[in-house]
Amino acid sequence: MDNQLSKPLILIVDDTPDNLDVLGGVLGKEYKVKAALNGERALRIARGNPKPDMILLDVMMPGMDGHEVCRRLKADPVTASIPVIFVTAKAKVEDEKRGLELGAVDYITKPISPPIVELRVRTQLALYDQRRTLESMVQTRTRQLLDSRLEIIRRLGRAAEFKDNETGLHVIRMSHYSRLMADVLNISDAWTDLVFNAAPMHDIGKIGIPDNVLLKPGKLDDQEWAVMRKHPAYGAAIIGEHDSELMQLSALIALTHHEKWNGSGYPKGLKEEEIPLAGRIVAIADVFDALTSERPYKKAWSVERAVSIIDEESGTHFDPKLTPVFHEVLPEVLEIKERFAEDPNFSMEDEL
Repeated sequence: MDNQLSKPLILIVDDTPDNLDVLGGVLGKEYKVKAALNGERALRIARGNPKPDMILLDVMMPGMDGHEVCRRLKADPVTASIPVIFVTAKAKVEDEKRGLELGAVDYITKPISPPIVELRVRTQLALYDQRRTLESMVQTRTRQLLDSRLEIIRRLGRAAEFKDNETGLHVIRMSHYSRLMADVLNISDAWTDLVFNAAPMHDIGKIGIPDNVLLKPGKLDDQEWAVMRKHPAYGAAIIGEHDSELMQLSALIALTHHEKWNGSGYPKGLKEEEIPLAGRIVAIADVFDALTSERPYKKAWSVERAVSIIDEESGTHFDPKLTPVFHEVLPEVLEIKERFAEDPNFSMEDEL
């Protein structure tokens, strides 16, 4: 490996070439050095690849001064974590205070002392490395915890489906359908992921429904239907209240995925945009997969018949703005349906 490539990269910003030469001479033996004569050039380098490990920044420059450069660096998520040291002739206490308030980690006054510059840079780089290592460890642990939580959610969702669907593959298919629709809406990648990961819990409340109702191979009577309509509230209660966005959305979907656009759904009779968007998305995904899957009380419908029902009920059961979205992703929906098709040879022992 080229030893120069392994060295930390220091960006020096100063409108005076002589100052760049002096600082470059001080730091060049131990670090890889880049230079910029103005703030605009400094920002371009800072946002490039590779990004600097540290920036030494003059304050008094024509055009964009060092304070504005620092403000923009700290406002941009791409460059916000890069440590900045001001190197300037402005030596008043209020000048140093302002620099530190803008996010700089240190403040060196001119004329510089080479040993002081070397020591300050070495110290701040060591602190930066420690912070990055700690952040990496925290991110790894957070990812592990999130992965564990997601796996629990998926398993609980499938556990609920085992009660009236021998494979539990319904929650996998409908969560993918929900993700596809959420992605088209282009709200954010994070929200799309939340919908995808929360959707499997939509019917967790079925755990609270007696088997003689849930598995009845015929039409439910009024009393049985009243029992069945309790499962959204049961689901929200099972999930409970949490600070986690994922758990909050899971509870919201469980509670609202049987609401209808015209207000005739349950449990609360919400209508139109009173129904949370995630609930409206999951309603379409859930119904389509339920219609095209075999259950104890029905045979599987054809895709064409199921799609026609969704179209017919657009504006009554379903959000009329979402049915075109469903049509847009239908080719991918059918790929998911085929990929996670029911396996007649499946057994619960294979899953566990």
